[in-house]
Amino acid sequence: MTIRVVLADDQALVRAGFRVLLETEDGFEVCGEAGDGAGAVALAKEHHPDIVVMDVRMPGVDGLEATRRITSDPELVDTKVLVLTTFDVDSYVYEALRAGAGGFLLKDTEPVDLLRALRVIAEGEALLAPTVTRRLIAEFVNRPENRRVDTSAVREVTEREREVLALVAGGLSNDEIAAYLVISKATARTHVSRIMTKVGARDRAQLVVLAYESGLVSPGSAG
Repeated sequence: MTIRVVLADDQALVRAGFRVLLETEDGFEVCGEAGDGAGAVALAKEHHPDIVVMDVRMPGVDGLEATRRITSDPELVDTKVLVLTTFDVDSYVYEALRAGAGGFLLKDTEPVDLLRALRVIAEGEALLAPTVTRRLIAEFVNRPENRRVDTSAVREVTEREREVLALVAGGLSNDEIAAYLVISKATARTHVSRIMTKVGARDRAQLVVLAYESGLVSPGSAG
C-alpha cells in the first residue's frame, strides 16, 4: 500500500527535505505541499491523502486549527494528521491530540523514526514522541481548567471495553491487549473498534485523551 502524504510547513527547505526523504522511500507518495494551515486544509480536501504532516506554528491558520478543520470534516474521515514541530511544549502536545491528531513528533526526530511514525499512523495506531510521555498528557488533562469536553460517552461502554480502553491509554497495541487479556487478536481489534464507534473517536489517539478526561485513567496509572 502506498501512503499518500501532504506536507504542511512554512519553511520551504523543511518541506523539500521531507519530500526527498519520502520520495526516495518505497511506499510513500507526496501529493502536495502547503506553507500554511489554510493551504494544508485545501490540499487535504483536494487530494484526500492518508496523512498530513502538519507543523504547529504557521502564518494565518496555524497547524492546530488546520488539524481541527481536517479531523472535523466528514469527507476527510480517512485522513490522519501527524503534528511535527520544534516546540516540545505540554500544551501543544495535548491540544494537538485533542484536535484529532494521530500523533506528535519533534523535528529533530531521526528520518527512520519519521517513516515509522507515518506507517504507524496510517495503520490507525496512536503515536507520541519518545520524549513526550503519556504521563505528561495525563497531568495536563487532569488540571481542572483543561476539562472541556463531554466524556459521558464512556458510560456506554461495557466493563470489558473499559478495561480495553484503559490498556489503549497505557499504550498497548491490539496484539499486546490480546496477550494481556488472553483473547484473540481479532477480538481485541473488535473491542477497540466498538469503543471508537461508541465514543465517537476517530483514532486511538483520541481514545487516549478520552480515557484521561473521563477519569478512567489517572496520572501514573498507565504508560
